[in-house]
Amino acid sequence: MYQIVPVGAAAAVALVLLVLFTAARMIRYVGNNRVAIVEKMWSRNGSVPGGLIALQREAGFQPEVLRGGYHFFVPFQYRIHLQPLVTIPQGQIGYVFARDGRPLGPTQTLASNVRSADFLDVRRFLEDGGQKGPQRTILREGTYAINLAQFVIITSDRIHGLMLEANDAGLFAEMKTVIASRDGFQAVVLKDADDLIGIVTVHDGPALTADQIIAPQVGTDQDDAATFHNSFQDPERFIAAGGRRGRQLQVLVEGSYFINRLFATVEKVGKTTIEVGHVGVVISYTGDAGLDTSGVDYRHGELVDRGTRGVWSDPLLPGKYAFNTYAGKIVVVPTTNFILKWDHATTGQHKLDENLSEVSLITRDAFEPTLPLSVVVHIDYRKAPLVIQRFGDIKKLVEQTLDPMVSAYFKNVAQKKTLIQLLQERSDIQEQAGDEMRAKFSHYNLELQEVLIGTPRAGGNGGEQIEQVLNQLRQRQIAEERVATFEKQKVAAEGEKSLREAEARAHQQTAITESELSILVQENQGKAAAKRATQEAEQTRTVARAEGDRIRIIGEGEAAKTVALAAAEAERIAKVGVATADTIERQVAASGGAQFQLTRQIVERVAEALERSGVDIVPRVQISTGEQGQGGTLVDALMGLVLADKGMASLTGPTAANDETRERRIAAE
Repeated sequence: MYQIVPVGAAAAVALVLLVLFTAARMIRYVGNNRVAIVEKMWSRNGSVPGGLIALQREAGFQPEVLRGGYHFFVPFQYRIHLQPLVTIPQGQIGYVFARDGRPLGPTQTLASNVRSADFLDVRRFLEDGGQKGPQRTILREGTYAINLAQFVIITSDRIHGLMLEANDAGLFAEMKTVIASRDGFQAVVLKDADDLIGIVTVHDGPALTADQIIAPQVGTDQDDAATFHNSFQDPERFIAAGGRRGRQLQVLVEGSYFINRLFATVEKVGKTTIEVGHVGVVISYTGDAGLDTSGVDYRHGELVDRGTRGVWSDPLLPGKYAFNTYAGKIVVVPTTNFILKWDHATTGQHKLDENLSEVSLITRDAFEPTLPLSVVVHIDYRKAPLVIQRFGDIKKLVEQTLDPMVSAYFKNVAQKKTLIQLLQERSDIQEQAGDEMRAKFSHYNLELQEVLIGTPRAGGNGGEQIEQVLNQLRQRQIAEERVATFEKQKVAAEGEKSLREAEARAHQQTAITESELSILVQENQGKAAAKRATQEAEQTRTVARAEGDRIRIIGEGEAAKTVALAAAEAERIAKVGVATADTIERQVAASGGAQFQLTRQIVERVAEALERSGVDIVPRVQISTGEQGQGGTLVDALMGLVLADKGMASLTGPTAANDETRERRIAAE
């Protein structure tokens, strides 16, 4: 069933709804974190004659934006577009694209903001001549209330702006991709520890002239502040200072730079380091033509001052340099002594001789050895630019000039020498080569320090023959060494002999001294003994004379006494003898006679005398008393003496007294 509503009630409801709708179109609320972009639907002033923004209250997007709060509008005349505020994070960059403004010039890539870079005031931007398109000026950190109908802001996380056309989103997304590929949302940071520099390529401004390959430096510290571009961070001042598009001569050093990557891109390259013991010869590709400073005697090119085009006359000393390698080339030249080795098995530290090999020789006796060489070279740092201007680099100098020159020199020397001479006269050849080649090296602004010749090696199939020659030399040398060794040994033996004699003499020196002193002592003792013997002899003679006198006197007394006693005794003996004569004669007869008895007594006494004196029983001197050819004993001799002296031939006398007297005399003797 249908409910029938009265016509008046329906009209009232419609009226209420119309009133509410109209009120809703008249009053709009804008949050404090947003902006309202006003689009005027109709106006008595008509539409915008050109562009997008209505500066004269025409129908279209209005330049001013509405901030937070309630706003009142004429019903059915305005459309409100609510948009968030634009926020650029810390350390990042926001790129601006203007939809309205003056068109770009024929040499422009980005819009100029010479008089106005205030993107918050659209009216002022347009009235001051702001250009449409991507802007040279960028947005730094912060929050901005921007009219997103006029400006589209591209950040790393999103695109801020009204998409008026269906393809706008794709267009700005592509632009964002280009910026991101250049790392354009971040600042350019060059750290000290990285030893990097930034080489800048500008994509806006006038093009280079035909004679330029790199844009010259502009906006140095001495320039006026109005033209200083703050290391490409102020594109407008860069263009105003005469900057041109293309790769720039000026480089960026350590620091952080907020550069519009649509305006300029930055390539990070390493610094140029020149180590101690080297210099850097600069070959500049840019700059004005300089005056030649090499002098009239130098005919191999020109040397120019620093900052001009060509080879700089002053090299770079050891250190680190922020050198733009696109604007020139630095050839590092060693200034310490370096060795060039003509030996394929070894290479010097600088690798300048890696393509050199031994010199092939032909000697006078038709041997074909190869000769290894080492040449010590020095380059004066002040003459390094002359060398580079003449040869391009040191390696070309070595391979194209020094190698042929040195090889030819030693080939000429070898043709005048036999192989043995080449081996034995190596020192002389080396010294002569140093003297003669030093002058040749000086013609190339080089200083030859030393030429060192190695041992010739077998080349081709001559190894066995060379080895035979070397064996002969070895054997000859061994023979000479042996001769020298024998001579040395002979000298050593003579020296050892003298040494041994000296050592023996030194060892016996004590004994010699003692014997000499002993001789002196004995001489002194002999003299003392002789003196003492003389004195004793004199004393003995005196004593003997006294004793003789005493004995003579005593003997005379004894003789007188003996005579008296003898007379008495003789008388007694005579009487007794007569009585005992007969008995004696019988005893004598029984014992062998008187002669035998006397002999026995003499022998006994002689034996006693020998025992007391210690005289040898066997006589050392033979006394012969018999006839020639007959021997005699000592007893016979003594008895002969006794009998001769004492007249004992008649021992068989008649009286016993005579016998007793004779025995007493013998005992006394």
